[in-house]
Amino acid sequence: MNQRSPSSPRSSSKTFLGLRKLPARSAVWVTPLLLSLLMTFVVSLISTVRVAGVSADMPLLWMSSWALSWVIAFPTLLLALPVVRRATAAIVQQPG
Repeated sequence: MNQRSPSSPRSSSKTFLGLRKLPARSAVWVTPLLLSLLMTFVVSLISTVRVAGVSADMPLLWMSSWALSWVIAFPTLLLALPVVRRATAAIVQQPG
């Protein structure tokens, strides 16, 4: 009966995949990584269906389009996010 509660320090360092969480400083590249994966996934699907239609080769066209889009989007986000954060801070009132 040596179960840990969900709020114990040991269980809070795990993700839903059972892997250890990355340090907080990793958010600088994890955020653009996840954002670029999700956005290019959706946008490349819409673009591929619009151009090629729904067909048997659509999944292959989509995946190649997604790969190319992501290779461009991820480094772009790494470079653009600091500028966008500063611009947002200049436009939006900060709490406190």
